[in-house]
Amino acid sequence: MQQITDTILMVRPASFGYNEETAKDNQFQSSEGKENIEQIKAAALEEFDDMVAILKNKGIEVIVKNDTVEPKKYDAIFPNNWFSTHENGIWISYPMCAEVRRLEKREDLFEFFENELGYKKRYSFDYFEEDDMFLEGTGSMILDRQNRLVYACRSKRTDVRILSKFGILMDYQAIHFESFDNGDNEVYHTNVMMALGEKLAIICLASIHNEEERKKVVKSLTDTDKVIVDITKDQMHQFAGNMLELRSKDLTRFLVMSGTARAALTEEQVEAIEKYDEIIAIDIPTIEKYGGGSVRCMMAEIFKIKK
Repeated sequence: MQQITDTILMVRPASFGYNEETAKDNQFQSSEGKENIEQIKAAALEEFDDMVAILKNKGIEVIVKNDTVEPKKYDAIFPNNWFSTHENGIWISYPMCAEVRRLEKREDLFEFFENELGYKKRYSFDYFEEDDMFLEGTGSMILDRQNRLVYACRSKRTDVRILSKFGILMDYQAIHFESFDNGDNEVYHTNVMMALGEKLAIICLASIHNEEERKKVVKSLTDTDKVIVDITKDQMHQFAGNMLELRSKDLTRFLVMSGTARAALTEEQVEAIEKYDEIIAIDIPTIEKYGGGSVRCMMAEIFKIKK
């Protein structure tokens, strides 16, 4: 089972902007700024297109799907929250906390997964939305695909009951814990405080306040031979945990992060990362500011079906 892929799906936004509904528990979003709606959208589109070009230039396959104009979906640019794909031909759709984000699950994309990408079986956890229970894809879950482990920080958007059902369905052992930001708020998505590659584990251990839970996470990472790069809470707030490891067609391994995240890292942390990965740093300040997510959230991994 592969941990990383050379193919991602990205959704080019039609209505990007500040989402008041998701901002209720996303401490990384900000509405402060002088830009109007059209200026924000134009800047986000430019950042999106630049990111696609940079990744393609590195030999990474990028599938771009255009967001639909109606209905308006301010966070469609973050597709990793509502689906995941797997080498065994399965793709899974997930229950989303914000009602407006549920509109991102489009029938034409369902057909694309099945008819164009060849996924044979879909599992849906969407029905949990009726009971106000949520698990927001690879925002909520950090998958160690090789070792069949899933790491998750508990929050309103990450319900351990659904996490358990995912574990049973996909044969994963769940390791869950609480994580807090600088203001002692629950970290809303695990991929804000943690990223996992073939060898590297980027993680904000200080955000796991419970000592036993922190030790459990460290032991699991150590037992699976991961090299831990520990980031601070301040660095986490600069999106230094929101990274994704990818590979190119020629098998070069990259760690993709934002320019904000790269600037927050120390020389020692960069050196530790570059022993294993080439860093790709991409500037997306508008998307980070108003969307509250960074580059990892913009990339939904496509794992080609293993024959």
